[in-house]
Amino acid sequence: MVSVVCEQAVRFPALCGGWLCQPFVHWRYPPDQVQALLPAGLRVDTWDGVAWVGLTPLLMTDIRPLGLPSLPLTRRWCTFPETNLRTYVRGPDGRQGLWFLSIDVSSAVTAAATRALSGAPYHLADLSVTGDGTRWSYAGTRRGGRPGYRLRIRVGRPVSPTGREAWLTSRWRAYTRHLTGLLVTPVQHEPWPLAEAVIEELAEDLTEAAGLPAPADDPIAHFSPGVHRVRLGRPALPAAVGAVGATADTTRQTR
Repeated sequence: MVSVVCEQAVRFPALCGGWLCQPFVHWRYPPDQVQALLPAGLRVDTWDGVAWVGLTPLLMTDIRPLGLPSLPLTRRWCTFPETNLRTYVRGPDGRQGLWFLSIDVSSAVTAAATRALSGAPYHLADLSVTGDGTRWSYAGTRRGGRPGYRLRIRVGRPVSPTGREAWLTSRWRAYTRHLTGLLVTPVQHEPWPLAEAVIEELAEDLTEAAGLPAPADDPIAHFSPGVHRVRLGRPALPAAVGAVGATADTTRQTR
């Protein structure tokens, strides 16, 4: 069952920082199309019988290792845009988490170091985040000219994340593939403050570049001003408590 409150404490984080100005744009997909992109050991997680793929651009801020204090210089040099394309999975022990189909980042050092550490699919890209609190614009193009995206949203009223909203936004671990196996990275932060969002412009080919067909339906959207106390744990081997069986469907578990 997904919880809006963090499921574990990350006592000795590898990285600290914040995730700000983050929209959540989600499309429905047939589970088998998403499952085909997952490595052995992961099963697609579903809500209402469908898989979900999310586009989540954001502003990474004050990213630093444990022990390095937050200073004006670190906040300046360790703040940059990132864009994630993600889906929802259950690991070998049945726990719910994220699987990143792609991660585009504007920091070459972060892309190289994090790919080496965790195996996450980082790509160097030219990204932008602009906004005034009510309207936000995001854009990105991977180095080499494609793929890319443009997104413009209008922020609506605050909402309490329950049911599907909590299921889509509150995930406390990320799975990655490293060498021949899986790694899992625990995440800790305060609950997401969430608002409704209206999409005013959206064009993207990140989904097709990841191996999916173009979305068939209109997406749903939410927005968060962000979380400031993010703690990312060290990647480790996931526990294996029996094999994960059929595709998991958490419909009504969190309603």
